[in-house]
Amino acid sequence: MITVSNLSIQFDKKPLFQDVNIKLTPGNCYGVIGANGAGKSTFLRMLSGDLDSTTGSITMGTGERLAVLKQDHFAYDAYSVLDTVIMGHKELSEIMKEKDALYMKPDFNEEDGIKAAELEEKFAEMNGWNAESEAAMLLSGLGIKENIHSKPMSELEAKDKVKVLLAQALFGNPDNLLLDEPTNDLDLETILWLENYLNHFENTVIVVSHDRHFLDNVCTDILDIDHGKIQTYAGNYSFWYESSQLAARQLAQQNKKAEEKKKELQEFIRRFSANVAKAKQTTSRKKMLEKLNVEEIQPSSRRYPGIIFQQERPAGDIVLEVENLTKTIDGEVLFKDLSFNVDKGDKIIFHSKDDRAMTALFEILNGKDTADSGTFKWGQTITHEYLPIDNSAYFEKELTLLDWVAQFTDDTLEASLMSILGKMLFSGDDVRKKCTVLSGGEKVRCVIGKMMLANANTLILDHPTNHLDMESIQAFNNNLINYKGQVLMASHDHQFINTVTNRIIEMGPNGQIDKLMNFEDYLTDEKLKIKRESLYKS
Repeated sequence: MITVSNLSIQFDKKPLFQDVNIKLTPGNCYGVIGANGAGKSTFLRMLSGDLDSTTGSITMGTGERLAVLKQDHFAYDAYSVLDTVIMGHKELSEIMKEKDALYMKPDFNEEDGIKAAELEEKFAEMNGWNAESEAAMLLSGLGIKENIHSKPMSELEAKDKVKVLLAQALFGNPDNLLLDEPTNDLDLETILWLENYLNHFENTVIVVSHDRHFLDNVCTDILDIDHGKIQTYAGNYSFWYESSQLAARQLAQQNKKAEEKKKELQEFIRRFSANVAKAKQTTSRKKMLEKLNVEEIQPSSRRYPGIIFQQERPAGDIVLEVENLTKTIDGEVLFKDLSFNVDKGDKIIFHSKDDRAMTALFEILNGKDTADSGTFKWGQTITHEYLPIDNSAYFEKELTLLDWVAQFTDDTLEASLMSILGKMLFSGDDVRKKCTVLSGGEKVRCVIGKMMLANANTLILDHPTNHLDMESIQAFNNNLINYKGQVLMASHDHQFINTVTNRIIEMGPNGQIDKLMNFEDYLTDEKLKIKRESLYKS
């Protein structure tokens, strides 16, 4: 258990949050949410002891152990994969090293024997004899194959290092677990494994994530950093989001009678509780939503961009025809003889174990790259807009935001340019700053604004949620659900995929799978798993 008492922190005399009093108890998973800059990562750093508070205290139960997901992917390059995981339990790891050093002594004496016996006793109490097998099991669950376990971390790819550091945090059943963006760089299968693991984890978890589906599936409570405070709400992210939207609507309806508001709140709780009962999650860890007082939830102060995609002209019968496309990079076949037709109204998620496959396909379809072989043809009525995973080419010139957006529209009146930038949350002096100094999320919002101006009937989106905050992701997601055109997309955002797409195309070196089905069912279907594996076997 973690107890936070009268906590506050300020920088340059400006408080980030203050008067925080909460208890984080075992069996619960707390999702920390807030706008960019609200203090989510700061709060986790304070919980971990890396950052001191201005006032107040943070205490854990006597003898409790805290584990933190490390962010430095190079810190353990000198160690083996298995040793790196075991180092997640610092005391156990040190005992193992001390034991080994004693037994290696050429002049091992009686005093050393007594010390070794003491260490062996502590080692057994910490379940040390099962340490290597537990570490290996975690690694295997996260997709790190056994032949890699003894390799040095320096030889691993970045995506595998992320998984090893996650195994390190989970190792040894810590009493308190802090996870800052644990799903970053994870494939969807590994995210599903982590969701299942946390749903059976009996201790305290505090997590920051932009993955709404992940927060919905693992969180019992939400810690909302807003209005300079941290408020605790029972339920998952979707419940918090919907209830905060309801609170905002009710606040806008000042003349509505209190009794009508109460009935609306009760109906909301009843409806949401029914939905949660159907969710694929460990319901024993979920609090009964019927006990909640939604009136305590304040409208959020967050700002949501005005993302609105409209098609100037609907697509005709032919959208896109792809025949026998093959692409190889650095001697590796990403996809071979890829063939498919895009039909009117299709919203397709493209999936592969190698993210380079989707980027290569999208670059080919947009004329930015060429295939090794094969052909593709867009329909005559099709206009398409592309959101690339690497948007740096759009921001090479030292232009102000006003001049930047003026490149993509015939209406260059300042008021019109201000309007489109305002929808992307740029206002005031922001519109005069240089586009080269924008953050990753700001650049993505700019490209989205550029795409909106085109009114295209087909959108190609390569990991569209990368760099975006929760508010931008939510606004983007909501609009794509209602967008009448076609969408070709690659993404690791489960919620985005489930709510937007209606078709799955998985592609590998040995072929493809093309299915009309729910994406989560696709990932967990045992028969399809065998077929999917065959796409990648050498």
